[in-house]
Amino acid sequence: MTDVFARLESFGDRFRLQRGLTPGDDWIACERLLDPWSDELKQVLDAERRASGQVSDHATALTVMAVYAGTVTAAAMLAWAVEGAVIDMRPENVAIRLSPHHGFEAVGLRDPKVTDASVTTLVEWVLDEHLLPLAQAMRVRTRAGLRQLQGGVAHGCAAAFCIASRRGGDVDKLESAYETFLSTATGGLDRLGSVVRLTEGDRSGLFYLRNTCCLYYTSAEQVKCSSCCLDSVEDRIANYRRMLADGVVPH
Repeated sequence: MTDVFARLESFGDRFRLQRGLTPGDDWIACERLLDPWSDELKQVLDAERRASGQVSDHATALTVMAVYAGTVTAAAMLAWAVEGAVIDMRPENVAIRLSPHHGFEAVGLRDPKVTDASVTTLVEWVLDEHLLPLAQAMRVRTRAGLRQLQGGVAHGCAAAFCIASRRGGDVDKLESAYETFLSTATGGLDRLGSVVRLTEGDRSGLFYLRNTCCLYYTSAEQVKCSSCCLDSVEDRIANYRRMLADGVVPH
């Protein structure tokens, strides 16, 4: 178990999971976020709107969905891809701490349970019981488009494979793992974007091409994500090739 968590941390802070949570230490139970009218979901949306200066409730929800899937549950994706292990990231076992900045300050597990299980279990625990119900809750609360919310889910799940491929992970293994995950995934994730493999010199990596928009460009930062569907596929790939040549990876 310790080796799995240490391996995750070797890929960067995004994949760090805190264990041994202290009750009342500003942790928000993720299971409460599945209730569209909970105070906890309001706290998450309000924190992101303040941090990024978003212009509307629905734009905030789309931004939160993408960053949530790309950070909160990303460790489960990576653990399965590189170790063949499934971390229990069902919502009742996960908690988050809010940040004054875009994203979340920390992700924690109540019980650091790791099992040898198939991709089917990964999909059930992370998608069917966690991310897709969260997308539905945010749809009810903010009226953000469900397809766009699920596009954030798809993007966030792919991020684990893509980032690891540029942080020393086995690109062949990660690409194969992503294809296996996508073939099993529910929620129509295969229609919401695609992963491409690029090579520049001696560097190879996986990159995501979104078919939906998280509207982060409407925030106070007024910047588009590198995967933004508002840019052409050709422009995104050209940008990705520059990033790969320069050795740039997301933090």
